[in-house]
Amino acid sequence: MTDFVTELEQRGLLYQITSPAAREALASGTVTGYTGFDPTAPSLHVGSLLQVTDLMRLQRHGHRPIVVVGGATGLIGDPGGKESERPLMDSDTLARNLAGMRGQLERFLDFSGPRGALMVDNAEWLGRLDLLGFLRDVGKHFSVNAMIARDSVRTRLETREHGISFTEFSYMLLQAYDFLALYERYGCTLQLGGSDQWGNILSGVDLVRRKRGAEVHGITVPLVTKADGRKFGKSEQGNVWLDPEATSPYAFYQFWINVEDADAPKLMRYFSFRPLSEVEERIAEGLKAPERREVQRALAAEVTDLVHGDEARRRAERTAEVLFGGGGGGWGDLSPDDLRQAFAASPSSDLPREALGTPAAGLVAVLAESGLCPSRGQAKQAIQSGAITVNDRRVTDLGYALGPADLVGDSFVVLRRGRKSYHVVRIAR
Repeated sequence: MTDFVTELEQRGLLYQITSPAAREALASGTVTGYTGFDPTAPSLHVGSLLQVTDLMRLQRHGHRPIVVVGGATGLIGDPGGKESERPLMDSDTLARNLAGMRGQLERFLDFSGPRGALMVDNAEWLGRLDLLGFLRDVGKHFSVNAMIARDSVRTRLETREHGISFTEFSYMLLQAYDFLALYERYGCTLQLGGSDQWGNILSGVDLVRRKRGAEVHGITVPLVTKADGRKFGKSEQGNVWLDPEATSPYAFYQFWINVEDADAPKLMRYFSFRPLSEVEERIAEGLKAPERREVQRALAAEVTDLVHGDEARRRAERTAEVLFGGGGGGWGDLSPDDLRQAFAASPSSDLPREALGTPAAGLVAVLAESGLCPSRGQAKQAIQSGAITVNDRRVTDLGYALGPADLVGDSFVVLRRGRKSYHVVRIAR
């Protein structure tokens, strides 16, 4: 069986490691390691998922993971990778975000037993610090010259219109103190993070060495980017959240299905928990016929299963099969909620309930007013040519009007022009 570091290496996940001793420690005994998450929203998003799965791998290799939610550092914000300073949160917003993140993280890690995962809030120790004591006991161990040389700080200083506040400049010291506090409280000797955290991790390693004479370690994984260098984890609608209320399981599944061919193999290695030999076999088979998107399908199925569970994944797969062909069946096999998820991102308009069955709900008028057809004339042509469907049922009658029988879940109607242009008519009460 491979050790933790070797698995990261084989999957392309090992970016930096502080010393050979880190590899030896993880291969020869049980290590306690942590990753931090700043509570900037009540849900984690796809951009955070790699850090979550790294903690899962750490635990599956017999080590103890600690999740640090930044109740204190989240109020400040890490300057790394940011063009401007993060807005400061009020305490109520922070509390809501912390509660949401805790609930999600408990899905991925085993918190039971004496070696179970821990979840801690760094406000427990950072909130008790006094300024003079912190400057005396911690600040003296940091060279301003070295801090300015860190990429995260230097980039902001060189960007004339933004600069960096002292608040953000202090983030490095606070994160280093996190490592020291975790070492003292839980014997934590490893910090995991993205490659943009390397400078902060080194600061923590150095502070523990200076204060306690102990050797602790750091490992970074690559930042997940697309083949063209753009940030990974966003769709046209914005962040792809792990919370099903913010991003539906169907939209989540479709995000992975729509991953570019050039990105799919790398992401399959990153996020799959299947043996690497099986992953490579699936990738090789998928590359023989990339138009079938088999790598994306395997990736979408596994990650949706992980985040939302088997039932939600099967419903997402079934919805995609019905809507995009190849799976047989029809809309009658899908629930109103499945359809609502499927068309949540489609253009939409409102129609009063009392208009149903009247000329105001005439299909020609609705198509033109919704913008699905540019004009009433073109709407008539589209209907007559068979290009218009109402809830997946082709309509060719120019006098057709939307009525109560057309409602899905008593609340909406889905119109389609051609194969891919959809519009949702919401029936207002």
